[in-house]
Amino acid sequence: RSTHCISSAASDVDKRQGLMMRWILLGLCVVVLLGFVIPEPRTIPVDNASPADWNKDTFWYEPWGTSGVHKGIDIFAQKGTSVLSSTHQLIIYQGQKPKGGNIILALGPKWRLHYYAHLDSIEIDGITLVSKGTKIGTVGSTGNAQGKAPHLHYSIVSLFPYFWLADESTQGAKKAYYLNPISYLSAAD
Repeated sequence: RSTHCISSAASDVDKRQGLMMRWILLGLCVVVLLGFVIPEPRTIPVDNASPADWNKDTFWYEPWGTSGVHKGIDIFAQKGTSVLSSTHQLIIYQGQKPKGGNIILALGPKWRLHYYAHLDSIEIDGITLVSKGTKIGTVGSTGNAQGKAPHLHYSIVSLFPYFWLADESTQGAKKAYYLNPISYLSAAD
């Protein structure tokens, strides 16, 4: 009898764990789906910039230093010009990296990471929720941009691949993740 009670209790625990796992997976699916339906208003991330402030051929330009290809665009402006959040975002990192200098990494709608590099200053602190157009830093020439004209290096990386964007170019498989900021900003207001 005690063996039957123990196996019955173990079976009940297994059922509860299985049910809990299903609820957790359902919750994760809901969170992922919500990330895709959050509105994504867009703005050019440098105050008063326009498409004339970047070279339309710099996305995936090669050769580009140690990274091989340029996986973003450089938006040129005077040092100290405001850098704005390109959409509603959760700032998840700000700090310094050897190549990027002063950087900000933000998670935006559609599960896209927005990378802002070569900043002169960072104007936010810690994990912060910001809306489109919020000042998050200023244009500079830090990192491997030292000695070059001040600019913002801006990249967008999708956490979910767009397989149809991959091609045969150098590192072309990475295009499934690195989105073209020029196309993205063409929908900016």
